Amino acid sequence: MKKEEIDVHKFGSISEAHEIMGLPKPKHPLISLINGSDIEGEVRMPTGTHILQFYKMSYKPKLGGKLKYGQGYYDFDEGGLLFASPNQVIGQNENESVADCSQYTLLIHPDFLWNYPLAKKIKQYGFFSYATDETLHLSETEKDTIMSIFKMIEAELNSRIDDFSQDVMIAHIELLLSYANRFYKRQFITRKAVNHEVLQKLDDLLENYLSNEATVNQGLPTVHYLAEKLNLTPSYLSDMLRSLIGQNAQQYIHAKLIDKAKELLSSTTLSMSQIAYQLGFEHSQSFSRLFKTKTSLSPLEFRQSFN
Repeated sequence: MKKEEIDVHKFGSISEAHEIMGLPKPKHPLISLINGSDIEGEVRMPTGTHILQFYKMSYKPKLGGKLKYGQGYYDFDEGGLLFASPNQVIGQNENESVADCSQYTLLIHPDFLWNYPLAKKIKQYGFFSYATDETLHLSETEKDTIMSIFKMIEAELNSRIDDFSQDVMIAHIELLLSYANRFYKRQFITRKAVNHEVLQKLDDLLENYLSNEATVNQGLPTVHYLAEKLNLTPSYLSDMLRSLIGQNAQQYIHAKLIDKAKELLSSTTLSMSQIAYQLGFEHSQSFSRLFKTKTSLSPLEFRQSFN
């Protein structure tokens, strides 16, 4: 049976995105700020799945009402920020689009950041790979801050281009990202109770995985596997864990593996190879190397310390 092909449209440039949506040409080919209140008539939104070759940052004043996280827990409902990075697939789960936002959508081609430190730094912001339901929800005060930065970017784009224009624009973008990072950290704190519930589920999930010897058939537990089971993106899971326990998801997995290894080393007579195999390692050397890195002892030295 022939596999059904999914039509995925790739937006190679910001100008192409404007053309498809029926918008005027962007004032700059590498950066555009779409102000929903300035658009006359109906925007032709692309349907289906699509991929952008540029960064996207959107503010939506309403996100379909308050979203529920945990039993009876709600976030701010004044609106929120959504982010997408180049080559990220958009529109898989809902009617998401390039400028699906009634207030502001900022589009930035990577070439605009070329030769600036931000070109490298922007890749370190995990929220560019968060899912739509991991949106940054803003309080009224936070919204005012973000809106003021969008307005500064808009004013700069509408002013005369000179030798300082790009430097000023880059500074505004950096400020926007710094505030977004700050507000996401706040969001992890305000959701602390709910995130602890997620952490408990994660503990149970990993404990069951290791205790039921799923590792023998599936190998070492991965960040992607755990995130998928919790209906989170790997980036969001790592950032959430970092805010709660100071470890990212990979470090958390390693810590649990070491704990399980210590249990097997101290309470069984299994060989190093058998323990490595039971934990999901393909090679016992990899197990021994990780164990020594984390404990400063080899598995054998750790076992001998109990005799």
